[in-house]
Amino acid sequence: MSSGNSSTVSSQRNAFARFFKSEATSSILLLLCTIVALLWANSSRSELYSHILQTKVGLSWGDSKFALSLHHWINDGLMTLFFFIVGLEIKREIVVGQLSSFKKAVLPVAAAVGGMIVPALIYLSLNAGSEGARGWGIAMATDIAFAIGILSLLGSRVPVGLKLFLTALAITDDLGAVLVIAVFYTDHIRVGALFAAAVFLALLVVAQRLGIRLASVYAVLAIGVWVAIVMSGVHATVAGILVAMVVPVRPRIEPKKFLSIARDRIGTLENNLASESTTLVREQIDAIETLHIATKDVIPAGLSFEHYLHPVTAYVIIPLFALFNAGVAVNAGVVSALVNPVSLGVLMGLFVGKQVGVTLASWIAIRLRAAEMPPGVTWGQIYGAAILAGIGFTMSLFVADLAFPSGTLVGPAKLGILAASTLAGVAGYGVLRIALRKGAKPANMPSSPLH
Repeated sequence: MSSGNSSTVSSQRNAFARFFKSEATSSILLLLCTIVALLWANSSRSELYSHILQTKVGLSWGDSKFALSLHHWINDGLMTLFFFIVGLEIKREIVVGQLSSFKKAVLPVAAAVGGMIVPALIYLSLNAGSEGARGWGIAMATDIAFAIGILSLLGSRVPVGLKLFLTALAITDDLGAVLVIAVFYTDHIRVGALFAAAVFLALLVVAQRLGIRLASVYAVLAIGVWVAIVMSGVHATVAGILVAMVVPVRPRIEPKKFLSIARDRIGTLENNLASESTTLVREQIDAIETLHIATKDVIPAGLSFEHYLHPVTAYVIIPLFALFNAGVAVNAGVVSALVNPVSLGVLMGLFVGKQVGVTLASWIAIRLRAAEMPPGVTWGQIYGAAILAGIGFTMSLFVADLAFPSGTLVGPAKLGILAASTLAGVAGYGVLRIALRKGAKPANMPSSPLH
């Protein structure tokens, strides 16, 4: 393998390691915010919780003003940045990651598709023909932060192949969720505004091709995309995905070329060290400037954005989203509420549908020899990961608000999400702990999914 390819592979492994660690750590903060939201919504100060959610925040000038509730700013504004990071992760996986080749992509993609279709069918079987039927997309989602967080509790015993499988599955699942939001949870579309969004996206591409390096230019164009998407009727967060799709995830220059430039410029610096003076001469300044530009060019823009923005989304935006979306009032009738068709559909879809859909689709893909079992991974581990995929949380809560904007059914839906995510987390951890015991025998071609 060439040094250039080795550098690329190494950087991708480091990016995955940082991503996995960040998601695992942020899941603790996410859990704490969820607990606070539940306690707050069920305390004597629950009215304050609702009041804060509906507090208007915005700008006014003359007789005009633009204001949204805090709930909308979080869900339509801050979550756009979260979806931007999701889009970068999706693109990275497609271009240079686990989804970059057919052989790599088949297993997690098949698992994700099975894990979306079966839960949706289970939900619809319990809600077909009713007002709750619109919520079928809620049961399709997987929360990558919680799923990876629980997987990380099992330590070094977890094979790298299983981590990659669950991460690629969740990222593919995110792509499916975005498509569902864009296609099925958009009621009215204004073509003119979509055209304007396309123009802003095209200008982003042109700016990149021209080598423009001013961050303000890209910020203005990205905001233009967001405003146009909001005006189009498509949910605002889709703008984050669209902008991410035009951000390059490959470097401007190859690592080998960067090394050549670096050696040359460092040589120039060394040759001009004629004295002990700390003052730089013109040749040294030129060499440092060239090295600075080359360093920027060898780091893909997508990885840079992920490096700087992922902590913001993981430790600020998603916890805030949980704090202001997971607050469900739980009264004495919680058992009867859980047998509500919407709650039950979400619960059964996420907890039962995910483990059946993911495991069965994975078994079919391997049985047909379209995919291979990841090295060192067993079917028991795949089944445990399938249960963890039933932790819907962030995406499910997000889709619930879109599916039931009137709010009459959003409470039962969120109750089902919380119940299913709790069950999936506990059961998934238990199954994986057993499956990861020393001496577990890998199975590349079993006779049944749970062999």
